[in-house]
Amino acid sequence: MAFESLSDKLQNVFKKLRGKGRLSETDVKAALKEVKMALLEADVNFKVVKQFVKSVEARAVGQDVLNSLTPGQMVIKIVNEEMVSLMGSETTELKLNPGNGVTIIMMAGLQGAGKTTTAAKIAGKLKAKGKRPLLVACDVYRPAAVKQLQVNGEKQGVPVFSMGDKHRPVNIAKAAIEHAEKNHNNVVIIDTAGRLHIDEDMMAELQEIKENIPIDQTVLVVDAMTGQDAVNAAGTFNDRIGIDGVIVTKLDGDTRGGAALSIRAVTGKPILYVGMGEKLSDLEQFYPDRMAGRILGMGDVLTLIEKAEAQFDETQARKLEQKMKKAEFDFNDYLEQMEQIKKMGGLSDMLSMIPGIGSKMKNVDIDEKALDRTKSIIYSMTPAERSNPDIINPSRKKRIAAGAGVDISEVNRLIKQHEQSRKMMKQMSGMMGKAGKKGRFKLPF
Repeated sequence: MAFESLSDKLQNVFKKLRGKGRLSETDVKAALKEVKMALLEADVNFKVVKQFVKSVEARAVGQDVLNSLTPGQMVIKIVNEEMVSLMGSETTELKLNPGNGVTIIMMAGLQGAGKTTTAAKIAGKLKAKGKRPLLVACDVYRPAAVKQLQVNGEKQGVPVFSMGDKHRPVNIAKAAIEHAEKNHNNVVIIDTAGRLHIDEDMMAELQEIKENIPIDQTVLVVDAMTGQDAVNAAGTFNDRIGIDGVIVTKLDGDTRGGAALSIRAVTGKPILYVGMGEKLSDLEQFYPDRMAGRILGMGDVLTLIEKAEAQFDETQARKLEQKMKKAEFDFNDYLEQMEQIKKMGGLSDMLSMIPGIGSKMKNVDIDEKALDRTKSIIYSMTPAERSNPDIINPSRKKRIAAGAGVDISEVNRLIKQHEQSRKMMKQMSGMMGKAGKKGRFKLPF
């Protein structure tokens, strides 16, 4: 996970600060020296680090902080506020034209940053908000770029306009806008060509599109794993063609994440979204305060809630509540719950967002594949066995284990866990029911 090393180092610094009843100016400066080293190792731009530490120190060595009852906590609060400020303070949305006016978005970036996939991700997000996007294939150089956009567009249920690879990108873009107006598409997303490095041909092509097409938003896609190269690329693109916002991809990988902390300060342009995985749904709105919370080990409960709400089916939830109330939770319900956890990014991702849990879980090996094995066992059951686990006898267990390719002990363990869950639900339901009759409290459903 991005920022894991930085987060660990910063939390160690803060632990030392909290451990001291009083802080001197020397204590604060020593702690900030460690913060500085941690940020530089995370590949944050050195000028940005210098200014950040200077801003924190100016606030942290004041008498109000050093003489407070909890000086360590006050310093942490200042670091958090300055980090939020560094990344832009406020969340910035893609600016869309009001009403039915067509909004034209041009995607730019180097080859390999994930621009084509990100274009499809944005299209899916806008479609979910009620917009009618059109993806435009203007990368006529990279083999299979057009096909990749068409495949991703189909997965998102978004139309793709293409004219093959024999036309100039500016002419494809012009024809796409005419097509959008005729077909009532109100957002046009142009996927342009990238190069392995910035070169004059690429810049000239982007400039030609901007000179001939009324682009509303120019969005740059950068790869977090390239560190300072991503920041330098952002600066160059902004100087040459002008950008309105940045999307940082691959923040879910083993990356130092310095680009996300540097881009706003270097370019003055906001980060709009961050890519947190390869699935077309893995694109998160960028919230500076939430990202700072993750980096400083404070968790990110709001994003966790939003992920849960995105997968939340009220009718299904009501049905599940009634089943739990009657202790009728079966293996079909097990499957539904596991699917929801998977859609939310997996158990590790969920736990990392809970304050105080993420840092404690870093040395705990969460076997995500265990969920897949559990699913295999359940899928090896007949529909009758899933809905009525009580009928599963030894011979059935043997058949289920063989079908799932697991040892029979794993089948026994799963069935035992299920029985214990049902007993616990029954006890809780009974306790709540009695308490409700006495008027102390009522069931929350």
